[in-house]
Amino acid sequence: MKDYHINVFYSEEDEGYIADISDLKHCSTFGETPEEALHQVLIAKAAWLETARAAGKSIPRPRYRPLIYQIA
Repeated sequence: MKDYHINVFYSEEDEGYIADISDLKHCSTFGETPEEALHQVLIAKAAWLETARAAGKSIPRPRYRPLIYQIA
């Protein structure tokens, strides 16, 4: 796997879509459409990685895999 897995799902409580990257702690966004949520989380991912690099923090390798991809 070369990149981080992104989850996109509808939240009835928030009445919109949530996109998150499980491997990057607290990296999640909201959008009124799935496309908007995805667009926003890609921006958040870039900011998350840039901030971690600037602070000298370790960046986790992509490791999250949904169950569907773990069944052999």
